[in-house]
Amino acid sequence: MTDEGAESVHIDQWLETIPPLLVYLTVGLVIGLESLGIPLPGEIVLVSAALLASKHDGLNPWLIGIVGSAGAIGGDSIGYVIGRRGGQRLFAWAGRKFPKHFGPDHVRSAERMFQKRGMWAVFFGRFVAILRILCGPLAGSLHMHYPRFLIANALGGIVWAGGTTALVYTLGVIAEKWLSRFSYVALAVAVVLGVVISMVVKKRMARRHEETGSAERASAKR
Repeated sequence: MTDEGAESVHIDQWLETIPPLLVYLTVGLVIGLESLGIPLPGEIVLVSAALLASKHDGLNPWLIGIVGSAGAIGGDSIGYVIGRRGGQRLFAWAGRKFPKHFGPDHVRSAERMFQKRGMWAVFFGRFVAILRILCGPLAGSLHMHYPRFLIANALGGIVWAGGTTALVYTLGVIAEKWLSRFSYVALAVAVVLGVVISMVVKKRMARRHEETGSAERASAKR
């Protein structure tokens, strides 16, 4: 199992030990902080909570999707304000503290994508781990018109959080139904399926982002 898969299982086990209200608060808080610009495993927490809802009658998948969407929209909006006020000094500091997430190459690549794609970069950035962290602060530092940012941010947050929750919850219910006699196997299968699907989507979006960046760099050299 990958490191991401192992981390997902660990988070899933931890979420099982806390009351439902704290599960909702954890989902909203972690996703909100990640969207604000702090590198946290928001996607893994969302997937784990959705899987837990498929096995736990006390958890409502609708509420998980709602708090996940609210955390994404709110966190990005706060990140936008921080980026607008802090600008490049913020990214210079973050690059020293978190070089794997805010290195100069990451920031420059994201800036090119934002300048070229605008609202679409904000929307699709929600599905790419690095862009999900950079999205709000970067849009603010580039002085993107806030109403346009808010529309793309809200749509991206709802589709990402709501869609991920619905997909993973459905997979968990199906796995639990067919493998109900082997509950531990059902949990493992559901976890792996959820993580694999999220990784495939993330890699495809990242590959598309990298191809766009490579094409732009090649054009610039001509």
